[in-house]
Amino acid sequence: MQSRILGWPRAVKRLLVVGLDVGLAWAATWVAFTLRLDALHSPAGAQWWVYALTPALAVPIFIRFGLYRAIFRYTGPAALLATAQAVMVYGAVLLGVLLWRQWPGVPRSLGVLQPLMFLLLVGASRAIARFWLGGFGSFRKKADGRLLIFGAGTAGVQTATAIASTGQFVLLGFVDDDASKVGRSINGLPVFAPADVPNMVVQNGVTDILLALPSASRGRRNSIIEGLRPLPVHIRTLPGLADLASGRVTVQDFRELDIEDLLGRDPVPPNTELLARYLADKVVLVTGAGGSIGSELCRQILAERPRQLLLLDHNEFGLYSIHQKLQGLCLAKGLGSELVPLLGSVANPRRLQEICRTYRPATVYHAAAYKHVPIVESNPAEGIANNVFGTLNMAQAAMDSGVTQFVLVSTDKAVRPTNVMGASKRMAELVLQALAAQSGPGATCFGMVRFGNVLGSSGSVVPLFRSQLASGGPLTVTHPEVTRYFMTISEAAQLVLQAGAMASGGDVFVLDMGEPVKIMDLARRMVELSGLTVRDDAHPVGDIDIAITGLRPGEKLYEELLIGDNPTPTAHPRIMKAHEDHLAWPVLEVHLQTLRRAADGGDVAAIKAVLRACVHGYGEQAARST
Repeated sequence: MQSRILGWPRAVKRLLVVGLDVGLAWAATWVAFTLRLDALHSPAGAQWWVYALTPALAVPIFIRFGLYRAIFRYTGPAALLATAQAVMVYGAVLLGVLLWRQWPGVPRSLGVLQPLMFLLLVGASRAIARFWLGGFGSFRKKADGRLLIFGAGTAGVQTATAIASTGQFVLLGFVDDDASKVGRSINGLPVFAPADVPNMVVQNGVTDILLALPSASRGRRNSIIEGLRPLPVHIRTLPGLADLASGRVTVQDFRELDIEDLLGRDPVPPNTELLARYLADKVVLVTGAGGSIGSELCRQILAERPRQLLLLDHNEFGLYSIHQKLQGLCLAKGLGSELVPLLGSVANPRRLQEICRTYRPATVYHAAAYKHVPIVESNPAEGIANNVFGTLNMAQAAMDSGVTQFVLVSTDKAVRPTNVMGASKRMAELVLQALAAQSGPGATCFGMVRFGNVLGSSGSVVPLFRSQLASGGPLTVTHPEVTRYFMTISEAAQLVLQAGAMASGGDVFVLDMGEPVKIMDLARRMVELSGLTVRDDAHPVGDIDIAITGLRPGEKLYEELLIGDNPTPTAHPRIMKAHEDHLAWPVLEVHLQTLRRAADGGDVAAIKAVLRACVHGYGEQAARST
């Protein structure tokens, strides 16, 4: 029945509601007469004029207040307030008419009694319609879980309203650390203190806790999450303030915890002056634009309004995807930058020279690289061709066309590498350091930015763990002690842009990333925050296994950010400049010629011999990966 009514045309539903209100106006009139005359009313004489007058006044006023545009099954406090205001105006008009006309047999007090009865009947009709059309069916369904909302502010109350309309969860109340709210109730739901949550979980079977704290600081969120982590509940969150700007929250807005929540530290804040220095009204080229880092670089560069943004990638679909997304961003924000999608590989020097001669970029961000350690370890010649000689090809094209700034996206795996991927990235750094050392004033300024693992990027452990959790596990960790530095994609892109603006030639920049994170701890954290438990020797009846798969070829237990010691500070408080030795260009050029021959011939032994000769620490895998 409900679905049939909801499927009626809008005009039919409006006509039905108008007819209902006419009937309610007559019913309220009859009740008012009966109460005032203290007898069951039977209209006679001039009293019929009142029965004609009440709906004739009510319907136009209700139309003026927009009551027939409302959707009954979503009726909330705002709609009920509008109804009350409309009835108040209607009551004032009705009372004025009765005082002015004074029909015989019609008490003037009817102008007060009838609107009161009418308000009760109209309000009840809207409430019943909402319950029947929007919520009654869901109450009969089995709820997905029993929920507490952490945060008794505006977002929390809006969320509670959305939940009540769906019946998807049994809402047990709010949690808030504001002592003035604890012990009180909001819309009939109690507000608990954080200390009450463990007892609530045990005694009331709480299965889910939703963080409705869109404006909370990162430190407060981390503290709350850490306090809830031991509990067997699934913790989710609402979007931030920008996503809640529409003022409507739905159950579909619930999402897993942010990557920043899993990281457990404050993101590095951007320096807006540094971001814009080499971007505003410039021609900017991003290689690897379709990748996770390259695409985020493009989004942040576009916000600084370059004159032209060149997107270079060898992956056609990746290039198409980022071009479409950036076009949408330009339309949404009114950005006038020209976007140029360029299909090509950094391993093709002729294509790079053609692009630089045609478009004359002022700034180049070189993010194109093969980054997956095991894959490059199995395909070393391709890794060298792309990571080392792709960087050299791009650098030479940049110098030939007068590029002002050239920034290489590097990695912490370039420090004392135990794998070909890391060694190839260190070789790419050595290429730029050598070119910078032999360049004169006014030449292209080369800079390198080195950072740790990027959460949420392709190949990141967080999406892998989420996928494994969704399939019931196990979560796979290569070694119980493997440890990594982590940062977000947004942080990584900001670091690249800001460090590029500070480069003076041959600089290697690193981020103060705080303490490294043990992958085993991250896996346990993700299991626990999903409301599940880890199955191990101490907890044999747990939900999710964590399987140790063994270190992959070339994988290290611990990553480092610096080869040397005593990094110096920069204009940004969280960015440091490393001081590291490099080879002079004439010496390096000889090694590069040998390396190119080895890569062209697929000679893995010769490739690794050159890497051992040039890259500090490479070849010590046995000592460093066990």
